[in-house]
Amino acid sequence: MTNLQTATMTRDRTTNLPRARLVERIDYTDDLMVIKMEPLGFDFNFKPGQYCTLGLEGIERAYSIASAPHEPLLEIFVELVPEGELTPRMWRMAAGDTMSIRPRAKGLFLMDQSVTQHLMLGTVTGVAPYVSILRDHLRYGRDGHHFYVIEGASYHNEFVYDAELTDLAAAHPDIVTFVPAISRPGEERNAGWEGETGRLNHIVAAQLQKFGLDKSDALVYACGHPGMIEASREIVTADGWRWTEERFWKE
Repeated sequence: MTNLQTATMTRDRTTNLPRARLVERIDYTDDLMVIKMEPLGFDFNFKPGQYCTLGLEGIERAYSIASAPHEPLLEIFVELVPEGELTPRMWRMAAGDTMSIRPRAKGLFLMDQSVTQHLMLGTVTGVAPYVSILRDHLRYGRDGHHFYVIEGASYHNEFVYDAELTDLAAAHPDIVTFVPAISRPGEERNAGWEGETGRLNHIVAAQLQKFGLDKSDALVYACGHPGMIEASREIVTADGWRWTEERFWKE
């Protein structure tokens, strides 16, 4: 559980919901940013893997939380949907601006403690709940679990958390394995890429075989684009693997 709070509760005038202040914004590409929010005047409790609901001008959307519960700010990885209602408004925000926030986190996309092998598929912003789970797991030093994070993107600069995940895998090779894969290796924007290539549903079977996971002690997680989830689920479950998912829908 976390204890994110400030001294005075501030409520949104349109919805009467609590508010959160934008403390930091990092733009990675024209359509990808990470924001760090401070809930104003109340405790915001969540479990790693859950999501929060943010809003502007009465328009609300759910966002997976990338920060761990022990961290002082809510960290959210956001993709711009140009035709959407909320994210174009979010792109106009600067430090000090506020958004409405539902006071309770939601979601059941949590680490399953009943298995020790966790293969986690994510497309771009779909990596966020895995970052939260890993940060929390490594802080408390629980032994006996291994996380295989397989992240897919069209272009290598869309990974955003790749440096952190690469460092975690290097520092904790018995706990974390990170495999980024791009789906458009022939495009100039990916020039020089030497890692995995292919859509996640095209490589997931090979990754499961490569790591030699045990079906009786493993769970495959998928988060992100519905198309990736549907295609990957069909392959994985047909081969007898356990499965859980969290879908991201366009605005």
